[in-house]
Amino acid sequence: MKTKWFTMALVIMITQSAMSQSSKPVKVNINNLPQFSLRNKSNTAFKPGERLEYRLHYGIVDAATAVIRVDPQVTKINNRDVYHVIGEGTTVSTFDMFFKVRDKYESYIDKQGMFPHKFVRNVDEGGYKIQQDYTFYPAKRAYKNQKGEGYMTPEFVQDMMSAFYYARNLDFTNAKKGDIFKITCVVDDEIFPLKIKYMGKETIETDAGTFYAIKFAPVIQKGRIFKKEEDLSVWISDDKNHIPLMASAKIMVGSIKMELKKYSGLANPVAKVN
Repeated sequence: MKTKWFTMALVIMITQSAMSQSSKPVKVNINNLPQFSLRNKSNTAFKPGERLEYRLHYGIVDAATAVIRVDPQVTKINNRDVYHVIGEGTTVSTFDMFFKVRDKYESYIDKQGMFPHKFVRNVDEGGYKIQQDYTFYPAKRAYKNQKGEGYMTPEFVQDMMSAFYYARNLDFTNAKKGDIFKITCVVDDEIFPLKIKYMGKETIETDAGTFYAIKFAPVIQKGRIFKKEEDLSVWISDDKNHIPLMASAKIMVGSIKMELKKYSGLANPVAKVN
């Protein structure tokens, strides 16, 4: 999977995880697949109008900003209410001359079941470009890519954006250090088991203030971007919002830190230290 450093940083925050061993989905004719029932999965972590803004550091350099937001209006796909969520990453003007980034990710997430109906990805990172358009068929456990190719998936598979919002609704109330949570995701026509390891609670300071936080160590595939599992840590707010507060990573060519700068439109009170 050809992924540049900025995309990787954004994916870390979006999925609260990193990529482990992938598998290729089976190519199928979606019209011939049977129908299954859809699930109900309640959402208490976010609401329409939420906006999260992040600052990304590459080493000691202030390199980019990322905004992850939920459209204020709930829309419909296939007569079902969906959240339209958008993630955008842009390098700052002083960094553009070295490595210009203009990334945009969109997902349409079922309001009742928290699974994706559609995913759009437009990436331009230093001339490296990706354009993807996935249409999901959750009742058939399948999706179709921008080439019109159909593939089978595990049930209610997530895309890169919907995985972030689904993960925020996981229950960590009784989690113990070392517990692993798994989300299955499709990225670049490959199926990835995204795994996060619960590491306990801490207090974390960000540009947006100081927060009570839950720390995770994503279970990663060593040797591709990271040398060892300990090279990546993620903190989320210790409240019902579960907003990502910070991600810190040591990669093969330096280090990346992404931290919360601003937030608005949260669904619940935030665990901020007074």
